[in-house]
Amino acid sequence: VQLQASGGGSVQAGGSLRLSCAVSGRIFGIYDMGWYRQAPGKQRELIATLPWGGSTNYADSVKGRFTISSDNAKKMVFLQMNSLKPEDTGVYYCNVFIIVPASNYWGQGTLVTVSS
Repeated sequence: VQLQASGGGSVQAGGSLRLSCAVSGRIFGIYDMGWYRQAPGKQRELIATLPWGGSTNYADSVKGRFTISSDNAKKMVFLQMNSLKPEDTGVYYCNVFIIVPASNYWGQGTLVTVSS
């Protein structure tokens, strides 16, 4: 399984970006999808998840501004980011977690820079 993230870039505060993640390879079993962010000098944090058959979840810092979605037919997962803030700056990683057997897959990351 390979993940390819894209859509990052530089934007002014208040702007929007849409990240995309293409998933290639065959996935067997139940899996969750998500987006993580690693800000400069900080640990990677979970910001949005799309569990198998469940409801989306968001970190408090992005709730109401970011939306995670997927196109299962095209094996894509997206992150729509609105009302961006400078503190949203970081490298964004898409993630697929296969529950059984437990397997974790990461994209290469895409950089988002929000200027004030």
